[in-house]
Amino acid sequence: MSVNNIEMKRNFNSEFGEFQPEDKYAAAQREVKRLKGFYTHLVVYIAVNIMIVFINIRDLDPGESYFKLENFFTAFFWGIGIVAHGFSVFLPNWIFGRNWEEKKIKELMEKEKSEKWE
Repeated sequence: MSVNNIEMKRNFNSEFGEFQPEDKYAAAQREVKRLKGFYTHLVVYIAVNIMIVFINIRDLDPGESYFKLENFFTAFFWGIGIVAHGFSVFLPNWIFGRNWEEKKIKELMEKEKSEKWE
């Protein structure tokens, strides 16, 4: 069990079914890490693809066109990954719905609580 999960358990107020302010801070911290991870991924994507473009242009034969399908594979498929990463960061509720993570944590904690007394 990770430290974050232990902190969430410690700060969960089961009487009211809410998290304490420390958890809101931890959630904000996680969100900032997710944003930073996405922007880092995007910067690396752009930098690597710029280098690939320069290498491909350098290796062209005289009169050869740059616009061949093989020159765009990396940018295209990695771009799909960037879009998926962006969806996971900016539209997390799109797939799992609003407050899915919080509901799942509550569900798991209740399950653990009921198993503890059995």
